[in-house]
Amino acid sequence: MRLNHFISSTGLCSRRKADELIEQKKVKVNGEIALVGRSINPDLDDVEVNGKFLEKKKAHVYIALNKPTGITCTTERHIEGNIIDFVNHSERIFPIGRLDKDSEGLILLTSDGSIVNEVLREENNHQKDYIVTVHKKITPSFLQGMEKGVRIFNPVKKTYTITKRCKVDQINDRTFKITLSQGLNRQIRRMCAHFGYRVVKLQRIRIMHITLKGLPVGRWRNLTEEEVRKLKS
Repeated sequence: MRLNHFISSTGLCSRRKADELIEQKKVKVNGEIALVGRSINPDLDDVEVNGKFLEKKKAHVYIALNKPTGITCTTERHIEGNIIDFVNHSERIFPIGRLDKDSEGLILLTSDGSIVNEVLREENNHQKDYIVTVHKKITPSFLQGMEKGVRIFNPVKKTYTITKRCKVDQINDRTFKITLSQGLNRQIRRMCAHFGYRVVKLQRIRIMHITLKGLPVGRWRNLTEEEVRKLKS
C-alpha cells in the first residue's frame, strides 16, 4: 500500500495532505524519514506522523441478527432489552432501521455509518419480506386491500398516508407473506388494523438480498463479502 494511502485510511488527513507531510519530513517509517511515493506493509511497518504512531483502521462490522421478540432496536443502553447489549459485540455497532419490540426476524447492524442512508432511503425501493399471522381467517378482500395500499395516519407529518402497493401471498387461513419497499413505523400492524385484523406474530425474513436462512432466533452472523459488496452497491 502507498504510504499516503495508508495515512489517509487512518482518517488523519487526505492523501494530498499526507504527501505534504511526507515532503515536510514529518513522516517516519520504522524510525526513518520517509520519501514521497514509498510503499509499506500496514501489518509489518510502523508509521509515525509528527512523532505519533498511526494504527491501521479497523475493518467495518456488518452483521445479520435474527432478533427475538422483546428486544428493542435502540442504541440507548439504559433501556432494558436494548439490541446493543443483546448482541454484545466487541465493536461499536448500531442497527440499520428498526424492527419493533413485538416482532422478530432479520435486522442488520453495522459500524459503517456511510451505508445506512443508502439502505433506508425509501426512493431506492429496497424490498423486505415478512411472514405475518393474524387473529382470524384471511379473506380475499383483505389481501386485495393490503396489496392496493392502505390509508394510515402518519404521526410524524400529522397527515394520512397511502402505503405503497405491495405483494401479498396467502400461506394458510391466517398467515400471509408480504413484500414491502417502504418502512413506516409499525406499518404492517397498522395496515392490518385498518381491516379489523390483529397481528399475533410478525417475522421479517429478508432485507434486499440478505435472508434469515440457517440463522436461529437470537443468533447473529457476519455478512459475507459478497453480501457486503451488494449492500454497498
